[in-house]
Amino acid sequence: MSCEHLICARCSSPVVEGRCPTCRVARAEIHHHHGPAVPPSVILIALVLAFALAFALALQHLS
Repeated sequence: MSCEHLICARCSSPVVEGRCPTCRVARAEIHHHHGPAVPPSVILIALVLAFALAFALALQHLS
C-alpha cells in the first residue's frame, strides 16, 4: 500500500507530504518505518554466546 494518493481529512493535503501530525502518523503506519527486524534481545544473546565460545577456546588453548 502507498500513501501517494491519500488525502488527509484533517489538513486536506496529500498524506505523503506529512504537513500535519495526523499525516505523519498515517505515513509512518503505512510505510512501517520501525526499528530493526531482529529484536535487540536476540542480538544480545548471540553476542553473549559468541564471547562465551571465544573465552572457552582461549582457555582451552592456554592449557
